[in-house]
Amino acid sequence: MKIEMNPRLVHRSAMQWPRLLLLLIFACFAGHDLRADSISSPPTGRIIKVLSLLMDTNGAVATSPSLFDRDAYQALLLEHTNDVSGIRFDVCWKARHARGVKLKVRVELRGVAPNGLPTEAVLEQTVTPKTFHRWISLTLAGGDYKKLGTLAAWRATLWNGQRKLSEQKSFLWSF
Repeated sequence: MKIEMNPRLVHRSAMQWPRLLLLLIFACFAGHDLRADSISSPPTGRIIKVLSLLMDTNGAVATSPSLFDRDAYQALLLEHTNDVSGIRFDVCWKARHARGVKLKVRVELRGVAPNGLPTEAVLEQTVTPKTFHRWISLTLAGGDYKKLGTLAAWRATLWNGQRKLSEQKSFLWSF
């Protein structure tokens, strides 16, 4: 028994490759704004996620790279506050139409000092946008951490000069 391919089917499938290639290229660039006026669009951005992590006396937030171990170690540090030397905020952010623009990520903290009075601290870092989202770390440690006392609330914002692009805050920030 001999099996032969129909020459019309082989020819038709070979002719569909350029169409599929064009469709693939179109799909890749469909999410990108390629118009000339997109270059002059004002920068936009957003804070995607904020993680607040306690640091031990060695500056570590976990005993291993495992997320389970990190969460368990954070729970341990919450119970043993004498082993805490600071707090680190990992902020995931992204921006569009901001190539070459200097943006600023700011984390504002509200705490309660040991004497019961409210305290505040501000952490800032200038960032440069890239193609995809970025993670940055902002740390409050040592004497500044001790002055803050117990962290009660936080707010992370993304700024372009005096214009706020995005905000993410803890539940208690509004009170």
